[in-house]
Amino acid sequence: MRIPALTKLVVIDRDGILSQDPEAYVRGSEDWQPIPGALEAVARLNQSGWHVVIATNQSGIGRGLFDVMSFNAFNARMLKSLAEVGARVDAIFFCPHAPEDGCDCRKPAPGLFIEIGKRLGVPLAQVLAAGDSVRDAQAAAAAGCAPHLILSGQSSAYREGGLPEGLPPGTRTHADLQAFADWVLAQEPPT
Repeated sequence: MRIPALTKLVVIDRDGILSQDPEAYVRGSEDWQPIPGALEAVARLNQSGWHVVIATNQSGIGRGLFDVMSFNAFNARMLKSLAEVGARVDAIFFCPHAPEDGCDCRKPAPGLFIEIGKRLGVPLAQVLAAGDSVRDAQAAAAAGCAPHLILSGQSSAYREGGLPEGLPPGTRTHADLQAFADWVLAQEPPT
């Protein structure tokens, strides 16, 4: 798939953004629990012409806690739930490596974002990236994307105030994916 260079693209994390982020690893489709309002937020973005792509660390694969088939089953259930509300994700990019593997695709490294830019033909300076952790924001900023921290999942403790250390300068924060979608859509000129 190639997205025209001027097309609007949002890259989001999966766990803690679309799906509840359990204390242990997401291991299979039975762990799919959407965050209230997240699927509808993706639908609203799609309806306004935004393409949505997922970039997710999945070190449970590299650690042998689950396999790619289980990962794909989870994603299939998620994609079905998205479709049921009129939403879609155009692609899912993932890092299967454990932290000790030293790859360049595990966030906070920018490799997943760089791959997205290459594969989809979109200049990363035009891309908005939203995740629930500092490493999501760091990876996005290192790749040249505009970083956004969603205060759900790993960052939900910051809803009451303060921000985690290590956020790249210029990172915007939003209470949840709905608030992020509100912000994105408010930036567009009226038609």
